[in-house]
Formats: sequence, structure tokens, C-alpha cells
Amino acid sequence: MSNELENISTAANRLAELYDMEFGGKKSGRYRMPAKLMRELVQRKRLYEDDIQALGRALLERGFVLVDMDSFYVVVSANAFVNYRRANEDLL
Repeated sequence: MSNELENISTAANRLAELYDMEFGGKKSGRYRMPAKLMRELVQRKRLYEDDIQALGRALLERGFVLVDMDSFYVVVSANAFVNYRRANEDLL
């Protein structure tokens, strides 16, 4: 495994672990992380679209969704979307 892929995998593992940790006044759950801290976690001076896509795929494999909000990133459980209302053709 290349060093870049290893960094992505390690970062995805850590992000998944954070979901179950108590911080920010909550026992567990969704959270946000500043872009600067995400760069440090992935050990990159700059995160490119390919890096974010790879990290997003790695997190999805672990049951989480990564949302890029430009200045920060959100990590949320993929299960959070299961009970959302469904749009259908009639609505369109």
C-alpha cells in the first residue's frame, strides 16, 4: 500500500473512532473538523479533490459520510440518512 493510501486509511480509521468519542458536550455522534486539522490528520500540506474523494470513500466503507463544507468537514453516520423522506417521480 502506498504511503498516501496508508495515510488516508489511517485518517479514516481515526475519524470513525472520533464518532464514538465523547467531546464537545456530546457522548458521541456527528462532528465537524476544521480543514487545517484535517490536513494534519492526513499529513498533507494541501488537500486536493482526489484526497477528499479517497477519504470519503474510505469513510463510507466504515459506515460514515464525509461532507466537505469548504472551511471544515462534517462526519456523520450513513445510517442517519435511512429514515429521510423519499422524493418520487410524482414530486418532480
